[in-house]
Amino acid sequence: MSLTVPSARPSARVAGDPAFAPARYAMSIVPATLATARGWLLLGAVALVGSGLFSVLLVLARTPYVQRLVPGLDLFHAALVVHVDLSVLVWFFAVGGMLWSLNSRAAAGRWSRAALALAAAGTALIALGPVAGGAPIMSNYVPVLDGPVFLAGLAVFAAGTALAMVTALLAPGRVGVVMDGAAAMRTGLNAAAVTTLVALGAFAWSFASVPSGLEGKAYYELVFWGGGHVLQFTWTLLMLVAWLWLAEAGGLSLPLKPRVAVSLFAAALAFVCVTPVIYALHDVASVEHRRLLTWAMRAGGGVAVGPFAIAILIAFRRDRRGTDRARALRAALAMSMLLFLAGGLIGFFIRGSTVTIPAHYHGCIVGVTLAFMGLAYHLMPRLGLGEPSWRLALWQPVVYGAGQLMHIAGLMWSGGYGVQRKVAGGAQVLGSMQEVAGMALMGFGGLVAIIGGVLFLLVVAGAIRRRRAEAVHA
Repeated sequence: MSLTVPSARPSARVAGDPAFAPARYAMSIVPATLATARGWLLLGAVALVGSGLFSVLLVLARTPYVQRLVPGLDLFHAALVVHVDLSVLVWFFAVGGMLWSLNSRAAAGRWSRAALALAAAGTALIALGPVAGGAPIMSNYVPVLDGPVFLAGLAVFAAGTALAMVTALLAPGRVGVVMDGAAAMRTGLNAAAVTTLVALGAFAWSFASVPSGLEGKAYYELVFWGGGHVLQFTWTLLMLVAWLWLAEAGGLSLPLKPRVAVSLFAAALAFVCVTPVIYALHDVASVEHRRLLTWAMRAGGGVAVGPFAIAILIAFRRDRRGTDRARALRAALAMSMLLFLAGGLIGFFIRGSTVTIPAHYHGCIVGVTLAFMGLAYHLMPRLGLGEPSWRLALWQPVVYGAGQLMHIAGLMWSGGYGVQRKVAGGAQVLGSMQEVAGMALMGFGGLVAIIGGVLFLLVVAGAIRRRRAEAVHA
């Protein structure tokens, strides 16, 4: 006869007590929203194709010796403008549009489709900018081609984005009374929609307040400075939602309570709410205006990233096994975290206007991009786009992330020797072997990253092709 001694602290998980069960970070999806969400994701994929084509020219124009084959700095700057706007503005908002569509109720379908149509039309005009003409202006956050076609595209895309934000906030998915993982994710998406509306309002306020007589870079720098700072909160909030979803889909049990996640989202949003106050107190051309917006971004931009990253790292230590699908999603999550944190650390080493600056924001931007790529893999089957090849999807973020790490390492190396940003060809004035080596590493890493970007498109295209083949034979 055996004697079983009951534990003094019985397992709540065995007892079925939901208060101690691990949170599940996944959202239910209204079927009526799938078509619009699928359209947003395809728009983002098309934007990445266009951005990738321009990025080839950018890497070649900065790579020692090869740069002599690239014609003209005007072409370099025009390519840089369109590359940045397609790979950041359009791609990020397209993924955001997908997530906001999935988070909305079916009643928002008509307006969501109209927002998508406007965004697609604006994207087409932006991509035609180099052909239509316009002087490249390398303004921060939103570089532009100062020509009617490109600027019209930017305005139409902004209108589509504004409509998507209003729709997301007027018909959001219900959070509910119980604060579970899904409610926390919906809260993060709603917070990102609010920050985007604040950013659009900041753009409009700056546009109306810029002193008359300014033109060129001085003009666009003031127009886009405030809203560009706020958009960094949008990208970070969307990335954190993607991290949560990828962790759950990759088989990780996060030691992060939903209420804590909501508090972190709210803390980031609180820093965004000071933006109208800054605009009301200080002129857009004043030093105080720029300093306070920069402070708000630095203080609040990373307030939620640390706790999320720590929780995910703990979960990684606990859970290492899984299917090819789980490993692929965890690879995208791991590389996203690595790039984003590397970019953030590089920001502390910025001194002057050198290529250390693009090393910083390339790390952060690519960190967001990798999270979005992994989330795209996870959601594609549910969106009706087919099942990705998970083995190829496993290698894609590794190749892309490794290339970008070499890319930003080369930029940071060269920045330490004073190589200036936003220049190419002979204008870089690479006077030492160290500078040449750093930019050569940048070029090689950039080419590897381009291969990783092509792999993403191959994974997406392959899944769609197999899905269509299955439909034909069904």
